[in-house]
Amino acid sequence: MKRQAGFFAAVLAGMVAGSLMASAETVGPVTDPIGVVKVPKGAPLQIGGYWVLSGADAALGTDQKRAVEIAIADHGGKLLGHPIKLNAEDSLCSAEGGQTAAQKLAANPAQILVLGPSCSSEATPGAPILWKAGMVSIGTSSSAPALTAPTRKPEYDGFARTIFSDIDQGAADARWMHDVLKAKRIVTIHDGSAYAQQLTAETAKNFRALGGTVLSQEAVAPTDVDMHPLLTRIATEKPDALYFPIFIAAAAQVLRQSLEMPELKSIPKIGGGALMAPEMIEAAGASVVGFRIGYPDVSPQAMGKGYPDFVAKYTKTFGQAPISGFHADAYDAAELAFRAIEKVAVTDKEGTLYIGRKALRDAVFAAKFDGISGPIECNQYGQCGRFKPAVYEFTNADPKTFKIGVNPKKIYP
Repeated sequence: MKRQAGFFAAVLAGMVAGSLMASAETVGPVTDPIGVVKVPKGAPLQIGGYWVLSGADAALGTDQKRAVEIAIADHGGKLLGHPIKLNAEDSLCSAEGGQTAAQKLAANPAQILVLGPSCSSEATPGAPILWKAGMVSIGTSSSAPALTAPTRKPEYDGFARTIFSDIDQGAADARWMHDVLKAKRIVTIHDGSAYAQQLTAETAKNFRALGGTVLSQEAVAPTDVDMHPLLTRIATEKPDALYFPIFIAAAAQVLRQSLEMPELKSIPKIGGGALMAPEMIEAAGASVVGFRIGYPDVSPQAMGKGYPDFVAKYTKTFGQAPISGFHADAYDAAELAFRAIEKVAVTDKEGTLYIGRKALRDAVFAAKFDGISGPIECNQYGQCGRFKPAVYEFTNADPKTFKIGVNPKKIYP
């Protein structure tokens, strides 16, 4: 935890708050306060992307990258007469990975904007790096509240997201555990990531406000294997529920080992959005049956009207149904980007296209349309997506049976 905090401090200390490396310029017919991207006739419109594409959580990012590819295909692979080129980086769902990926993307002056990332730990260092280079970024499943909070620092002014804020997820999870599960005493576990740390804090705050007791707020490392000492201590507290919205590797260990302890075996165990993947079933084995996750409602009836057609295209293109749960948010992020580009781009008589970077950022933040994930409307802090609460439960220990709505199935509402 101390090492991670030091890492963030070192990254942010090297940035000049509220300023950008780019400067005001006039290129062709466009003048912009922070710079202009020039795209010659026939040259591609370069769109960056950074997601977790390898390791235990790869399904999370791969699912989103596939959704962006479908969005590009839905535009015929072109925008304003230019081919669309997606430059994707693997950001590993870590702070270090997010920093490295953002630096690579920011180093390309032809990059118009960036989609992603998957994880809040990637966005925390990555978004300021991109904005310092004048590039707006649109998060696709990075849900930590601080990223779109009114108190966020100026270096995040270029970050927006089509995913909800975990302020809403935390409130919903607390309400479900208290009102539906009838839990009065809970223990939370985070893994030090921006996502899990902020989500458990929001859930604990809301659970207390409902009259419940948070016995303790524990922490593990993503690489921890032996959870027995932690679980032994938790068992002495006699919680009614164990809440650990962490990532797959550590979550599977907590789940497996908690079921080995008589004091914890029968109490409900609840995870979070990062665990909506067949890899969670594979990692947890038989222990996964009965495991629940707080999640947005992604049933077809809760999504936008274009969602069923999207799922059909996804299945036909990739030979399987969506492999995680935030594909619709990623598709809408791409659509948001394309709409903003179309709004501000200027083409001269030679066919060269010009895009003002500040104008593009403002167009993204002014967006309003009906997406396949639901209504998209950005506020001044870049919060564009809305939240519909649900709870899902795993029903089968065979990873091949993974299908959102079936395994895990929606049990609430």
